[in-house]
Amino acid sequence: MLNTRRRFLQGAVSAGLYAGMYAGLGATGLRMPALAQSTGLGPAPMMPGLHTVDTNGIRMAVYEQGAGPAVVFCHGFPELALSWRNQIGPVAAAGFHAIAPDQRGFGLTGGSADVADYGMDVFCADLIGLLDAKGIDKAVFVGHDWGGAVVWTIPRVYPDRCLGIIGLNTAASRPGNLPPVQGSEPSLIVRTADYYFNTFQEPGRAEAVLEADVRKSFEFFLSRGGMWNKDVFAALPEDSPQRRMDFLGMLQQDIQPGDTFLSAEVMDYYVSAYEATGFTGGLNWYRSAMRTAVALANARNTIDVPCLYIGAEHDVILPPASADGMEDFIADLEKVTVQDSGHWTQQEQPDDVNRIILDWLARKIA
Repeated sequence: MLNTRRRFLQGAVSAGLYAGMYAGLGATGLRMPALAQSTGLGPAPMMPGLHTVDTNGIRMAVYEQGAGPAVVFCHGFPELALSWRNQIGPVAAAGFHAIAPDQRGFGLTGGSADVADYGMDVFCADLIGLLDAKGIDKAVFVGHDWGGAVVWTIPRVYPDRCLGIIGLNTAASRPGNLPPVQGSEPSLIVRTADYYFNTFQEPGRAEAVLEADVRKSFEFFLSRGGMWNKDVFAALPEDSPQRRMDFLGMLQQDIQPGDTFLSAEVMDYYVSAYEATGFTGGLNWYRSAMRTAVALANARNTIDVPCLYIGAEHDVILPPASADGMEDFIADLEKVTVQDSGHWTQQEQPDDVNRIILDWLARKIA
């Protein structure tokens, strides 16, 4: 059933039915996104009002709340806008216009199965088109995981559209005109051909494993503790699938990395969403990674807006040390590390993340 529904969705997108379902609507429609109509997947729980926005050739599903300076929240893989459910309300209550989309290829936004339709230049243009559709001149962009990679790129490509940048876990990539950072803490990951970034590249390979049991895949990914604790991770054998981050192998061997921590309601929605759409759209972010160079070909080498980096003590994928040297090309940068958190920081430690974000917004933006 999953593969059948995913093939239908991909076919509908490529055939133009995705846009056709909304013929005659304006840039912002109040009807449900096309994927909701075709799959029965409804809005995410614990989120504000949902609507759609035409941007950069896609119809993007967007949740928003509040008024004031815009703050755009960008999720990572395999998350959705739902990952920001604990941040939108407090940020809106503090006097900001909080906006959280399901990004290209994900959730109710969906997207093509063609890797050519993805890339960092495309993801940035999606968000700028979102601002244009809403008549917003500038925004603070907040991103986690892949969303972090996008938001750190925007001020280098679209500097006139940024009020500020907040990156969770993901550090800004170092401009090519700068020498490598010296003396930074080395990664604990032992990279081999089985490293997840590598095994995600071949079309269909990761889908076959992740879609065989979507709930199992989400209980695997969205967990904490265990190998997601850097001290536990460091003590594991270097030839173990955990140290090699062989996610597909671990799933096939029933190796659970940590403990689930999300509520049943949140987990059920993630599972329902990916049972409806499959994983191809999200995996295409990995498969298009080489296009980051295209996005940065004519980019600035400095970031000239206020910036905040929020790291997580136990993130073994994107450790706080990965942000070393960002001061070399960002003049106004603050760094904070959230304690007792693995990779899913805004979902693991929402109160700490909210406190840090709201304090920074109050001082730098409001």
